[in-house]
Amino acid sequence: MDEVMTAADASSRYRSATSQAAILPSNIPLLSAFLAFSLAQFLKLFTTWYKEKRWDARRMLGSGGMPSSHSATVTALATAIGLQEGTGASTFAVALVLACVVMYDATGVRLHAGRQAELLNQIVCELPPEHPVSNVRPLRDSLGHTPFQVVAGAVLGCFIAFLMRSSS
Repeated sequence: MDEVMTAADASSRYRSATSQAAILPSNIPLLSAFLAFSLAQFLKLFTTWYKEKRWDARRMLGSGGMPSSHSATVTALATAIGLQEGTGASTFAVALVLACVVMYDATGVRLHAGRQAELLNQIVCELPPEHPVSNVRPLRDSLGHTPFQVVAGAVLGCFIAFLMRSSS
Protein backbone atom coordinates (compact mmCIF):
# COMPACT_ATOMS: atom_id res chain seq x y z
CA MET A 1 0.00 0.00 0.00
CA ASP A 2 1.29 3.48 -0.88
CA GLU A 3 2.19 5.78 1.96
CA VAL A 4 0.63 9.21 2.11
CA MET A 5 2.76 12.05 3.39
CA THR A 6 0.94 14.70 5.34
CA ALA A 7 1.92 18.36 5.52
CA ALA A 8 3.08 17.83 9.10
CA ASP A 9 5.40 14.99 7.99
CA ALA A 10 6.87 17.11 5.22
CA SER A 11 7.33 20.07 7.55
CA SER A 12 9.13 18.02 10.20
CA ARG A 13 11.41 16.42 7.60
CA TYR A 14 12.24 19.86 6.21
CA ARG A 15 13.02 21.26 9.69
CA SER A 16 15.30 18.35 10.56
CA ALA A 17 17.09 18.56 7.20
CA THR A 18 17.67 22.31 7.47
CA SER A 19 18.83 22.11 11.09
CA GLN A 20 21.38 19.41 10.18
CA ALA A 21 22.57 21.45 7.19
CA ALA A 22 23.07 24.52 9.37
CA ILE A 23 25.20 22.62 11.89
CA LEU A 24 27.43 20.72 9.47
CA PRO A 25 27.36 21.25 5.70
CA SER A 26 27.16 17.92 3.93
CA ASN A 27 28.00 19.11 0.45
CA ILE A 28 31.12 17.01 -0.12
CA PRO A 29 32.07 18.60 -3.48
CA LEU A 30 31.89 22.09 -1.99
CA LEU A 31 33.82 21.11 1.13
CA SER A 32 36.43 19.32 -1.00
CA ALA A 33 36.93 22.42 -3.15
CA PHE A 34 37.31 24.73 -0.14
CA LEU A 35 39.67 22.35 1.64
CA ALA A 36 41.81 21.86 -1.47
CA PHE A 37 42.04 25.63 -2.01
CA SER A 38 42.96 26.27 1.63
CA LEU A 39 45.57 23.53 1.76
CA ALA A 40 47.16 24.63 -1.53
CA GLN A 41 47.41 28.22 -0.30
CA PHE A 42 48.91 27.02 3.00
CA LEU A 43 51.46 24.82 1.21
CA LYS A 44 52.74 27.86 -0.68
CA LEU A 45 54.39 28.98 2.56
CA PHE A 46 56.59 25.89 2.55
CA THR A 47 57.29 25.77 -1.18
CA THR A 48 58.34 29.44 -1.07
CA TRP A 49 60.62 28.71 1.87
CA TYR A 50 62.12 25.69 0.07
CA LYS A 51 62.76 27.67 -3.11
CA GLU A 52 63.72 31.08 -1.71
CA LYS A 53 64.85 30.17 1.84
CA ARG A 54 62.53 32.77 3.37
CA TRP A 55 59.09 32.77 5.00
CA ASP A 56 56.53 34.93 3.19
CA ALA A 57 53.04 34.86 4.69
CA ARG A 58 51.75 36.98 1.78
CA ARG A 59 52.06 33.88 -0.41
CA MET A 60 49.00 32.47 1.36
CA LEU A 61 46.87 35.27 -0.10
CA GLY A 62 48.41 35.68 -3.54
CA SER A 63 47.98 33.93 -6.83
CA GLY A 64 50.72 32.03 -8.62
CA GLY A 65 53.22 29.71 -7.03
CA MET A 66 53.40 26.06 -6.09
CA PRO A 67 50.93 24.32 -6.00
CA SER A 68 48.19 25.95 -8.04
CA SER A 69 45.27 26.56 -5.70
CA HIS A 70 43.02 27.28 -8.68
CA SER A 71 43.78 23.83 -10.11
CA ALA A 72 43.40 22.18 -6.72
CA THR A 73 39.99 23.81 -6.23
CA VAL A 74 38.42 22.96 -9.57
CA THR A 75 39.94 19.47 -9.67
CA ALA A 76 38.65 18.67 -6.18
CA LEU A 77 35.22 19.93 -7.20
CA ALA A 78 35.11 17.89 -10.41
CA THR A 79 36.49 14.75 -8.77
CA ALA A 80 34.09 14.95 -5.83
CA ILE A 81 31.13 15.44 -8.17
CA GLY A 82 32.30 12.51 -10.30
CA LEU A 83 32.61 10.29 -7.23
CA GLN A 84 29.27 11.37 -5.81
CA GLU A 85 27.07 11.55 -8.91
CA GLY A 86 29.02 9.50 -11.43
CA THR A 87 30.97 10.58 -14.47
CA GLY A 88 27.85 10.46 -16.63
CA ALA A 89 26.16 13.29 -14.71
CA SER A 90 25.70 16.69 -16.33
CA THR A 91 27.13 18.38 -13.24
CA PHE A 92 30.33 16.38 -13.64
CA ALA A 93 30.59 17.49 -17.28
CA VAL A 94 30.21 21.15 -16.28
CA ALA A 95 32.79 20.80 -13.49
CA LEU A 96 35.25 19.01 -15.77
CA VAL A 97 34.99 21.65 -18.50
CA LEU A 98 35.40 24.39 -15.87
CA ALA A 99 38.49 22.63 -14.51
CA CYS A 100 40.03 22.36 -17.97
CA VAL A 101 39.40 26.04 -18.75
CA VAL A 102 40.83 27.20 -15.42
CA MET A 103 43.95 25.04 -15.73
CA TYR A 104 44.52 26.06 -19.36
CA ASP A 105 44.14 29.72 -18.41
CA ALA A 106 46.58 29.34 -15.50
CA THR A 107 49.35 27.97 -17.73
CA GLY A 108 48.54 30.11 -20.75
CA VAL A 109 47.18 33.60 -20.45
CA ARG A 110 47.95 34.25 -16.78
CA LEU A 111 51.47 32.79 -16.95
CA HIS A 112 52.38 34.94 -19.95
CA ALA A 113 50.74 38.05 -18.46
CA GLY A 114 52.95 37.56 -15.41
CA ARG A 115 56.06 37.22 -17.55
CA GLN A 116 55.15 40.39 -19.44
CA ALA A 117 54.63 42.23 -16.14
CA GLU A 118 58.09 41.11 -15.01
CA LEU A 119 59.65 42.46 -18.21
CA LEU A 120 57.73 45.75 -17.98
CA ASN A 121 58.87 46.17 -14.38
CA GLN A 122 62.50 45.78 -15.49
CA ILE A 123 62.04 48.36 -18.24
CA VAL A 124 60.45 50.88 -15.83
CA CYS A 125 63.32 50.40 -13.36
CA GLU A 126 65.82 51.40 -16.05
CA LEU A 127 64.04 54.65 -16.91
CA PRO A 128 65.59 57.92 -15.74
CA PRO A 129 64.00 59.36 -12.56
CA GLU A 130 62.53 62.33 -14.44
CA HIS A 131 60.52 60.09 -16.78
CA PRO A 132 56.76 60.29 -15.98
CA VAL A 133 56.43 56.49 -15.73
CA SER A 134 59.49 55.93 -13.54
CA ASN A 135 57.52 56.25 -10.28
CA VAL A 136 54.68 53.91 -11.23
CA ARG A 137 54.01 51.08 -8.75
CA PRO A 138 55.39 47.75 -10.09
CA LEU A 139 52.98 45.34 -11.73
CA ARG A 140 52.21 42.00 -10.07
CA ASP A 141 54.24 39.36 -11.85
CA SER A 142 53.21 36.15 -10.10
CA LEU A 143 49.87 35.61 -11.79
CA GLY A 144 50.05 32.24 -13.51
CA HIS A 145 51.53 28.81 -13.08
CA THR A 146 53.97 26.52 -14.78
CA PRO A 147 52.51 23.24 -16.05
CA PHE A 148 54.18 21.43 -13.13
CA GLN A 149 52.49 23.71 -10.59
CA VAL A 150 49.11 23.10 -12.27
CA VAL A 151 49.61 19.33 -12.25
CA ALA A 152 50.66 19.45 -8.58
CA GLY A 153 47.50 21.39 -7.75
CA ALA A 154 45.35 18.94 -9.72
CA VAL A 155 46.88 15.95 -7.92
CA LEU A 156 46.28 17.67 -4.58
CA GLY A 157 42.65 18.35 -5.55
CA CYS A 158 42.04 14.73 -6.54
CA PHE A 159 43.64 13.52 -3.33
CA ILE A 160 41.45 15.80 -1.19
CA ALA A 161 38.28 14.71 -3.01
CA PHE A 162 39.11 11.02 -2.53
CA LEU A 163 39.99 11.67 1.11
CA MET A 164 36.71 13.54 1.71
CA ARG A 165 34.72 10.80 -0.02
CA SER A 166 36.30 8.04 2.07
CA SER A 167 35.76 9.94 5.32
CA SER A 168 32.05 10.54 4.72
